[in-house]
Amino acid sequence: MKLEFGFGAGVQTVELPEENLMGILTANDVPRGRTNEEEVRRALRHPIGTPPLREIVHPGEKIAIVTSDITRPVPTWRILPALLDELYAAGVHPEDVTLVFALGSHRPHTPEERRKLAGERAFSEIRCVDSDPSDCVRLGVTDAGTPVDITRVVAEADRRICLGNIEYHYFAGYSGGAKAIMPGVSTRAAIQANHSMMVHPEACAGNLDTNPLRRDLEQAAAICGVDFIVNVVLDEHKQIVRAVAGDLTLAHREGCRFLDGMYLKEIDSRADIVIVSQGGAPKDLNLYQTQKALDNAKHAVKKGGTIILIGSCREGLGERVFEEWMCTAPTPESMIERIGRDFQLGGHKAAAIAMVLQSAEIYLVSELDERLVERIFLKPAASAQEAFDRAFARHGSSCRVLAMPYGGSTLPRARS
Repeated sequence: MKLEFGFGAGVQTVELPEENLMGILTANDVPRGRTNEEEVRRALRHPIGTPPLREIVHPGEKIAIVTSDITRPVPTWRILPALLDELYAAGVHPEDVTLVFALGSHRPHTPEERRKLAGERAFSEIRCVDSDPSDCVRLGVTDAGTPVDITRVVAEADRRICLGNIEYHYFAGYSGGAKAIMPGVSTRAAIQANHSMMVHPEACAGNLDTNPLRRDLEQAAAICGVDFIVNVVLDEHKQIVRAVAGDLTLAHREGCRFLDGMYLKEIDSRADIVIVSQGGAPKDLNLYQTQKALDNAKHAVKKGGTIILIGSCREGLGERVFEEWMCTAPTPESMIERIGRDFQLGGHKAAAIAMVLQSAEIYLVSELDERLVERIFLKPAASAQEAFDRAFARHGSSCRVLAMPYGGSTLPRARS
């Protein structure tokens, strides 16, 4: 049978014997009602844990709307029309609203990228800017010692509204919610302090309540203050199938419960070969982002198995420190040892890849140069089919194969 996996703006195909395929991990069938803009408007009419937004904001207040950057699939342009209508209904003037793209530790946008993310209406009506980690305000320190340094346009706003999408995150548990503030509009030092907790065993995908890293970033957001959130859950085609609005934590938790019903995938056992993709652009823009699919796939592969990671990575490795760690490490094990004594943001993802390499081979199907792929301890393949044929020869004709075409979203949980 033939399978398709997103690869940049296109696809990679793999043909394999049907009898070897354990399954294809896609979304569970859940009841669906409204979608996209209609679902956002529904959520705004029925906020969770807060009054309606138009009762929270007031004329003359400075409003900061924090949303994700180009490395995330948040459909900001679909959320903003309904959100702006709510603000204007409360008497807020467009000149008092600023849309802030939360860069975290990522690169700035071009003007055209900001226009595309915001949508034509918002881009023409309100100010749209990138967060600026060089111009931040210290608002406090969390119990864990993380500085709450927030980009000035957000810190000095009268009201803060956070947008996001909810999916599994390999050490924050889930994306969305408070992550718009930390790491979204924080300094690199603050992000590094928070992310250093990723080595804790409870800092893992699907875990919130006992996750020290999640507790820390939510405390940082509480110190900053967030008046309202709008978070969405997307299907495999990047359509909004559920929106939640209201309280920073309560609305986020409701969205996480919906995500579990849709994307948590129980499997009988682990596979010899896992074929995984982020689902294409924009999630596979670079290896730094594509790594998320790899980290979910590790929960589905046997020890000694093979993961075939499919991602365009057309912008390269994607982050300076990550690139330095990956390209200068003498062995994968050295990166794990290094993160234990010298935590660095960027290096954390290098160490995460190294930890997967301890138990599985990784083939990378990408646009990266083969020599670079080999240099970073991965096995280059010109196509997904080539990678599968090599892995199939290694594991034998009775091997078991699992497909994860939306690996950044689906979280496998083996029963045995």
